[in-house]
Amino acid sequence: MALKLSTVKRFSAHLCGNFIAATAALFCAGTLSAAAFEADANYVVTLRGVNIAQVSVDFDNNGQSYAVNIDGLVSGLASLVAAGTADLNSNGKVGANGLQSEQFTLATKANNETFKVKFQAQNSNVTSFQVTPELTDNVNRVEVTSGHRKGINDPVAAFLIKADSLSPAICNRSMDIYTGIERFDIDMSFAENQTATSQRTGYQGPVVLCKLRYKPISGHFSDSASTTYMKNNQRFLMWFAPLKNTGYAIPYRVLIGTAFGDLSMVLTRVSVK
Repeated sequence: MALKLSTVKRFSAHLCGNFIAATAALFCAGTLSAAAFEADANYVVTLRGVNIAQVSVDFDNNGQSYAVNIDGLVSGLASLVAAGTADLNSNGKVGANGLQSEQFTLATKANNETFKVKFQAQNSNVTSFQVTPELTDNVNRVEVTSGHRKGINDPVAAFLIKADSLSPAICNRSMDIYTGIERFDIDMSFAENQTATSQRTGYQGPVVLCKLRYKPISGHFSDSASTTYMKNNQRFLMWFAPLKNTGYAIPYRVLIGTAFGDLSMVLTRVSVK
């Protein structure tokens, strides 16, 4: 989702599909139990406090497999100067350590242009991928090798974290992400425990704050100012909260400092059944 197709491509990679999906709801003290569930939620995306997009999320999990569908739509003042949508879909297996993608799709539409990325994977290794329209050759684009497509997860599944409790262990991990066009790592570290209190959000209660660092591996442009900015960005934060008693911790808020001000995505509504 972006103002131009070129921005859409970079936005999807640099924000970790960064309409990374999910929701948060009432905190249940003690151990969380894993079970089949369906959840849907809405997020608002703001830039410097101004609404620029709306995001809706559907998350289905039967304990053995999962499906996540995310729809993003440019809105607010941004819709006066541009129109665009972004649809992300992640499907795969539910393992002991969390979700593992077997198919990921990103489709964007902006300014009468469409762009689609799709890949399939088995045992964390990409078996096929497709980009439409094909990317043009560029000497400054770092090549994605076959080795870079092994041991990966997609930018949606990686951030829906299986967790027995709301603890620092949610943050202390490294994620190997592949978007279909770019391969990068996200290193997370625990910052502090906090409490979400705003009545304007879809959740009030304990949250855990994580610091994130973006490490480009391949698929990015070596001369890209945005890549360099994200690599050095010290203001990349994500708050996690439990999704009721489902046994998952998921993003409650994402905040990324940009040259234009803070970009933020916050939960506004959630339902679990």
